[in-house]
Amino acid sequence: MTKDPRITAYALGEIGAAEREQFEMEMAESDLLQSEVDAMLHLGKRLEALPKNTQRFDSTTREKLIADFANKQKARKTGRNSFIVVLSATLGVAAALVIFAGLSNFDLGSFQSGSGPWAKGAYHPGGNHAMRSLERATAYSAPRVSTESSKIVAQYSREADHAQDAPIPDASDLFALRAQTAKRAPMPQAAPPARAPAMISEAPAPQKLIAPQDQESLMELQALHSRVVEPEQSDFNTEAYASVRENEFVTAKENPLSTFSIDVDTASYSNVRRFLENESRPPAGAIRTEELINYFRYNYPLPHGEEPFSVNLEVGCAPWNPERDLVRIGLKGRDLPPEERGPANLVFLVDVSGSMEQHNKLPLLQRSLSELVKNLSDEDRVAIVTYAGSSGLVLAPTAGAKKHEILNAIANVQAGGSTHGSEGIRLAYETAREHFLKDGNNRVILCTDGDFNVGVTDQSELQQLIEKERESGVFLSVLGFGDGNLQDSTMELLADKGNGNYAYIDSISEGRKVLVEQMGSTLFTIAKDVKIQVEFNPERVAGYRLIGYENRLLAKEDFNDDRKDAGEIGAGHTVTALYEIIPAGQPVPGSPSVDPLKYQKPAPASGEAGGELLTVKLRYKAPDGDKSKLLEIPLRADDMPAFGQTSEDFRFAASVAAFGMKLRGSPEAEKISWAEIQDIARGSLGEDSGSYRAEFLTLVEKAKRLEDPRGR
Repeated sequence: MTKDPRITAYALGEIGAAEREQFEMEMAESDLLQSEVDAMLHLGKRLEALPKNTQRFDSTTREKLIADFANKQKARKTGRNSFIVVLSATLGVAAALVIFAGLSNFDLGSFQSGSGPWAKGAYHPGGNHAMRSLERATAYSAPRVSTESSKIVAQYSREADHAQDAPIPDASDLFALRAQTAKRAPMPQAAPPARAPAMISEAPAPQKLIAPQDQESLMELQALHSRVVEPEQSDFNTEAYASVRENEFVTAKENPLSTFSIDVDTASYSNVRRFLENESRPPAGAIRTEELINYFRYNYPLPHGEEPFSVNLEVGCAPWNPERDLVRIGLKGRDLPPEERGPANLVFLVDVSGSMEQHNKLPLLQRSLSELVKNLSDEDRVAIVTYAGSSGLVLAPTAGAKKHEILNAIANVQAGGSTHGSEGIRLAYETAREHFLKDGNNRVILCTDGDFNVGVTDQSELQQLIEKERESGVFLSVLGFGDGNLQDSTMELLADKGNGNYAYIDSISEGRKVLVEQMGSTLFTIAKDVKIQVEFNPERVAGYRLIGYENRLLAKEDFNDDRKDAGEIGAGHTVTALYEIIPAGQPVPGSPSVDPLKYQKPAPASGEAGGELLTVKLRYKAPDGDKSKLLEIPLRADDMPAFGQTSEDFRFAASVAAFGMKLRGSPEAEKISWAEIQDIARGSLGEDSGSYRAEFLTLVEKAKRLEDPRGR
């Protein structure tokens, strides 16, 4: 995009009707242009709010500030893309106008409520939100608009009270809400209605400035400029990840049983994507291979009869080592039609601490929750609890039919203060229990960057609190946001102990995927405490290793212990686990030399059992049950198919596993190249609804170029 002087003219209301109409059509097709205009409008509102009785700069000070500002602008322009150049120029013009006017006579009359583009409905973002890469690019450059959005939604809600048949606005973007309301009425000036929750007090009016403070005000404008055109960067990176040591091979003779809890979390994939799209290699602890694999849906057959999920087994050669085999265990949860799901009792526990004010945190959360609101049934109930320096119920449980009221509460939430997470969690559970739905889905959804820095911060105390609360039938899911201080290990632990899921949301597209497209699997549990135990036949298997699930391993005795907590499966969920197998007769890497045992020689397998490679056993409980049920499925492998003869789902899952292993620096993936991983994935895209598999190809490319900038 080239430098476009129409941006400033449009923002100042100095553009003709015909040209304005053409410009708005272009904005409707370009999220990038829309973001630039919004940044200019946002700055205009900030300038308009400056006090009028301000002491002028003397000529010497004015000239010095202009020179300093121009030099900084020139330095910023070097090496930037065209988007940043446009914003630098327009914001530089606006700041220079303020300086020349002495901050006292500057008047942005076109931003007054009765005359500018706000009142005329000229700002119409629209745009195509299908390209997730563009959404993520603009998400890191858009200014925070919570205050303005809250006023707009409040106005829309007031109008809806007098017109019950008014359509629900498309809340996919809070910017769109502002545009729709601007077309209906001037920018609202009245306070929110009495029924709206009072959550955030307005900032005090600016005091009269003196000369030194004038300089500080200009510096603040320059800081605003930096926030608009550049991603926010933390001075310190305090992200925390649990140490993950890759599973090693074990011998089937000495260790015939492998036991683990299923995992349907997907946070690791979107977090890894965030690192790669920022052209940095993710830390090893952030790469949980099973979550990369389970980010994708697989075309497993639906269950038959009364079982809540089907069990599907497949075997083929491992693509990274043809001398070894790869076994896939795939579970497919039963779908629940909307009429069978029952009502939802959802309590959103929203972190509004100071660390959440970045635009890829709270504003992105607000947009994602607004997407969910559109899909609520009239019988669903939603409550919002916030926590920071203190906790509070800002939206009492509200029927899904009152979407305007829920949207209003979401838009009004703003960040500020330190975090007191434990008090918020207690209040959220209390709210969910008080409005418990016996035949419904009762869940607390924690939305945070995980920065619990006040109150109960010890993970063991949080774990005990959540383990106690889950016994009431209220489950906990966790949505992670942002970068710089993401407490990944804490959030994964809380979701695990709360019988829920952990997802990381890095864009509005991911928000839609988690809370709209996969709402059933995310929120409606069909089986809990699901455990898998695999028994390997030592006559066919020399050694094996489970790929991923390192922090989900269980002792073999835990399989039959119904007191042992395990993972949950949601409606329509698919769960995939992969085992790499060393056939009998081959050496097992790392296996210590032990003399043959004298008294422990098992009788050789014969008959049907002799032809079996392994047997998969599963235990699970009903969502409200206490006693587990056992399933048992053997796997025969008389003729081992070549890798190319396996199913598309098998090959794609293998490519994702190889990607995770190679990204972690696993020695097991040394023999496979990035290009080979791409070729496998490209040849197994299948139907690819949502183009998630195609997007995976771009991540492999980014990882390849990080390792070798020449892309070999």
